[in-house]
Amino acid sequence: MSGKRRGNEVRNRNVPLTQREIKRFRNAIYSYYSAHGRELPWRQTQDPYRILVSEIMLQQTQVERVLEKYPIFVQQFPSFRALADAPLRDVLTAWQGLGYNRRATSLKKIGEVVTKEHRGSLRADVDFLTVLPGIGYNTACAILAFAFNKAVVFIETNIRTVFIHFFFSERNAVRDNEILPIVEQTLDRENPCAWYSALMDYGTMLKKTHGSTNPRSAHYQKQPPFKGSDRQVRGMVLKAIITHHHITDAEIVERLQVPIERARKALDALQKEGFVREQEGRYTIEGEQ
Repeated sequence: MSGKRRGNEVRNRNVPLTQREIKRFRNAIYSYYSAHGRELPWRQTQDPYRILVSEIMLQQTQVERVLEKYPIFVQQFPSFRALADAPLRDVLTAWQGLGYNRRATSLKKIGEVVTKEHRGSLRADVDFLTVLPGIGYNTACAILAFAFNKAVVFIETNIRTVFIHFFFSERNAVRDNEILPIVEQTLDRENPCAWYSALMDYGTMLKKTHGSTNPRSAHYQKQPPFKGSDRQVRGMVLKAIITHHHITDAEIVERLQVPIERARKALDALQKEGFVREQEGRYTIEGEQ
């Protein structure tokens, strides 16, 4: 398709795509998906709980890592009620290796809210989903598309990659509000679940073959190095507390070989974030005696 020329028109003059251009674009995406679509376990279900878990896991985490953890997690916690009833320690233990541990506490809180206030069920409504802990607009829309086949319009990193590649090939600093009208025009409203799966797989392919287009997005922010960061130390400290009940800061320092100042900084942050509690100089997971 005429990606460069037409893309320039769309972004500068808001000229709608023709039906022929939409058809050619969809055919390109669906043809690749038909031949190379990934068989992912969360695509084999329409269970809103399992799809919500997968979407929370996939936030800022590679698919390969999620593939390792997702089956074990949903087997251990097969429902919102199971998640609500589980000790936080068990949820955090199952989450280890996925990073951004706040997502695990958000999942547990979601389990509690949905179980206590909504009889264990999700509503197919973006406003309902976005008030749940850890769920923003794009994650809510992904859940609606994949669990309920709702024709919602949203964007995430792989979708952004596809639309920059096809429609903004000569541009930098592309804003999402320039992309979203084209996402809406090209949306397969009869089967948004399959369409968004196809877009994401095409975006994954583009990243492998052409490199990431993320730096060409106006919203791109380079992630600081993880190694040696406060986030890494916080994760190490949390893991030590998960592994060893009622551990002191001195014991943490000895086990992790980190400066006491950094360990205490991590402990302060973990307490403020609701992960751990301190009693008489010993630390354990929040909610435990």
